[in-house]
Amino acid sequence: MSSYPIVDTGVKDFYSNTAIISKTLEEQDFHGQDASYNGNQPSYTNNGDGTITDNVTGLMWEQDMGNKITYENAFVKAETSTLAGYTDWRVPTLKEIYSLILFTGQVKGAKAIDLFIDTTYFNQPLGNVSIGEREIDAQTWSSTPYDGKTMHGDETIFGVNFIDGRIKGYPKYSPKTKNANMMYFRMVRGNIEYGKNNFIDNRDGTISDLATGLMWQKSDDGIARNWKESLSYAENSELSSYNDWRLPNAKELQSIVDYSRSPQTTNSPAIDPIFDTTEINDPNGNPGQYPYFWTSTTHKDGVYPYESAVYIAFGEGQGKMNKNLLDVHGAGCQRSDPKNGIKSNYPQYFGPQGDVRYVYNYVRLVRNL
Repeated sequence: MSSYPIVDTGVKDFYSNTAIISKTLEEQDFHGQDASYNGNQPSYTNNGDGTITDNVTGLMWEQDMGNKITYENAFVKAETSTLAGYTDWRVPTLKEIYSLILFTGQVKGAKAIDLFIDTTYFNQPLGNVSIGEREIDAQTWSSTPYDGKTMHGDETIFGVNFIDGRIKGYPKYSPKTKNANMMYFRMVRGNIEYGKNNFIDNRDGTISDLATGLMWQKSDDGIARNWKESLSYAENSELSSYNDWRLPNAKELQSIVDYSRSPQTTNSPAIDPIFDTTEINDPNGNPGQYPYFWTSTTHKDGVYPYESAVYIAFGEGQGKMNKNLLDVHGAGCQRSDPKNGIKSNYPQYFGPQGDVRYVYNYVRLVRNL
């Protein structure tokens, strides 16, 4: 049995570059996107005692996170908690907490529309606008520290934002006050093997992960593509004589991030070195950066909610602030790019942290074992 079952994203709708479309068939444009494939569908049980069991992963979760607390206090809370009579609660790793994300959510800038978590089972607050927070200021931290530093040397902890559907690194301490930042934490227990990969090099250009039951392309092909082109490339690939390759969804691709690695500390992408990853120059022309990789998952955000798709940054999650190119989100972050654009116009910079938008991203193929 897999020790790391990946929960599906919940996506059922099909999208073009700009709109919801009818279900696609093989050989049609945009076939192979998230909704084309059904994985382990989300399934939860409310235990009636303040806990929720994920029936796919076997993890048991705290239903109500309570108030925001510091990183250190989260560990104290978990170690001393007797919620529902259990004493083995812990602060979840990033892969554990990301297992709860659903890409049926939608956000418009800082305003919540539909949350990226099942609110039938989980209590998920919004940011408190009455004290100056934005609705999206309700991030859930993990126990996973960033192996490098973000911004101007900030010690950083990874978290998932279930309001806007992203992973990024957040400063452990306020850069202004130096006080410990406070975030939400959702305690977890059970299945201590969750998130641990078991890679095997098949010596044929493929890597099998026996933990998740997925086979991966060992080396990306070094070609940057828009989203539609990436879907087509994946669907038509016959790597190592297999003809059932696809573009991975957001949660599948995140499963192979190695958060113990980063360009800053290991001079490598945030992925096990059993994989080969093309090195690229950053937007300033400096070497040592690694591509963003497309997923098959549409990310509904903004005025035009169907025009972006999820990527995972295996290199630094860079942004340009005050004309300085910085690692603002951390290697292994999950963001989104426009699905299409004029190639010569990119990279561009977007949002309050000047996120680098490449639009023409890379692909790592996946198939089921």
